[in-house]
Amino acid sequence: MSLSDIARVKTLISRRTGMKLMLLSAVAMSVAFAAPLSVQAADQSIKVGIMGGEDEDIWKVVTEQAAKDGLKIETVIFNDYTQPNEALERKEIDANAFQHEPYLNEQIKQQGYKLSVAGYTALFPIGIYSRKVEKLEDLKEGAIVGVPNDPTNEGRALRVLESKGLIKLNPDAGILATPIDIVENPKKLEIKELDAGVVGLSIDDLDAAVVNNNWAAKSGLDPVKDAIGWEAKENNPYRNFIAIRTEDKDAAWVKPLIAAFQNEPVKAELDRAYKGTGIPAWE
Repeated sequence: MSLSDIARVKTLISRRTGMKLMLLSAVAMSVAFAAPLSVQAADQSIKVGIMGGEDEDIWKVVTEQAAKDGLKIETVIFNDYTQPNEALERKEIDANAFQHEPYLNEQIKQQGYKLSVAGYTALFPIGIYSRKVEKLEDLKEGAIVGVPNDPTNEGRALRVLESKGLIKLNPDAGILATPIDIVENPKKLEIKELDAGVVGLSIDDLDAAVVNNNWAAKSGLDPVKDAIGWEAKENNPYRNFIAIRTEDKDAAWVKPLIAAFQNEPVKAELDRAYKGTGIPAWE
């Protein structure tokens, strides 16, 4: 073989090698660009803190929806409202879903947590229940009305009573109002402060009670037969949400997590689990 023939063979081999490299490169780029955005969250596992009870059923559906986008959710059950934010701050969990903004804001004020709202979940309008009267106007002078005694829920309950014209609060009381802040009480209602989990259970010993939805269900209260008043849905500041550490706001798993909650299957389960008293807060 002549020197010129050898040169031509070398050139041909070089060209073929170059073409193979270009083809491999093109395939790699094609795979990269074809990969869906959800792949960014694939193979990621996160822990989400929730409260025990109906929310466990809700989050079974959320977990199924998240798995479709490659996000694995492990739920961590809490039974004390003070623990989920502390666990989130300590990085024992990656997110939590149990609270509204007035509660988080108060926790941040007291504890200095660096937590943020990632996406809204549900609104649970608080109800006024009674088995002794059928209408709010039927409450007699001196009627005993139970309210939860923890700061944010007590203030919320009193605001509901105020919105129904039963009492009037000091305008400066804010969201943490207590019975001390009642400046007008035309029916001389006796406000009985009880643990949130006890208010609903005490309904037969009270003339009326302001009860959180989750505790109302556990107390056997019927939102149709026993409710005599509801908190307004419009412009309600008590929308629940998924909280994350502020430093994680741009993490790849955040958007898939929110999408896993804000959808029709979860909406249907929310309605079933809370018997129509849980309302989607993202719509």
